[in-house]
Amino acid sequence: MKKIAAVGGYLSATSGVKTLACVALLLLLGLPAAAYAAPPDLRTPAPVIYLADNLDEQDGLGWCIDTRGRGFSDRLHAHSCKPRGGDVQFRYDEAARRIASATFIGKCAALLAPAAAGVTLGLLDCAKDASGQVFDYDGAAMEFRPDGDKTLCLVAGAASRSAGPYMSRGLGLAPCASTGAKFKQWRIKKARP
Repeated sequence: MKKIAAVGGYLSATSGVKTLACVALLLLLGLPAAAYAAPPDLRTPAPVIYLADNLDEQDGLGWCIDTRGRGFSDRLHAHSCKPRGGDVQFRYDEAARRIASATFIGKCAALLAPAAAGVTLGLLDCAKDASGQVFDYDGAAMEFRPDGDKTLCLVAGAASRSAGPYMSRGLGLAPCASTGAKFKQWRIKKARP
């Protein structure tokens, strides 16, 4: 049987044609193309929080929350998910409702200003009374929303740029209603107990 290469494996020629026909039909019906974008080839060890869509990451590695520069930084951005992990490894603490670094113990993602569109994030000491560190994760929508404003979502920036052998883009808050799913849908991969 003739095989057609596909993301994540192979499809038979017949099923490949059927899949393309279905996608074309759904697009003609006006359904968003973002629902059919390629997922990343995630190689980062858990725990990790990453975008469900690979966007334009050149090596298919996906986009993770990351500290700016090499090693520790008090500023965060979205970055190619690194196969060896390190500063791109974050976990979601459901009980505390915090996005915590798995590499820099005791450090949490925090809004650098009150919740508003355009606000960016830093990596600060985790604190129980820090409202800027509280995020709700909606598993069905795959969205992180800050405690201060549920109309806002944690999003990766629209433009990417070179970051050595990898790529990076902004990370901040934007209105959920007007932001494309591919920039705001995050997956959580937990470490095994």
